[in-house]
Amino acid sequence: MPEHVSLYQWLGVSLLILVTLAWTFGLAHMLRRGRFEAAVRRAGGQTLSAFPHPRQAGPHREYVELTRAEEDAFAGLVRQLDGGR
Repeated sequence: MPEHVSLYQWLGVSLLILVTLAWTFGLAHMLRRGRFEAAVRRAGGQTLSAFPHPRQAGPHREYVELTRAEEDAFAGLVRQLDGGR
């Protein structure tokens, strides 16, 4: 043990290392257990109730009829944004 390091510093570092290892092993255990439980749920045919069921078809599309003047104005705007081509 180096002379310039006190016993309390050694104990502090040792305690921090032990707490870090315990936290790491605990986190790994929780993540592994969560994956296992999710796989069991999936295998049982259950779905997650927090997520909505996926749609079979896309959303309804909206369509608005434009007058001839509106179509001309829109075409002019597109030409203007396109650089006049």
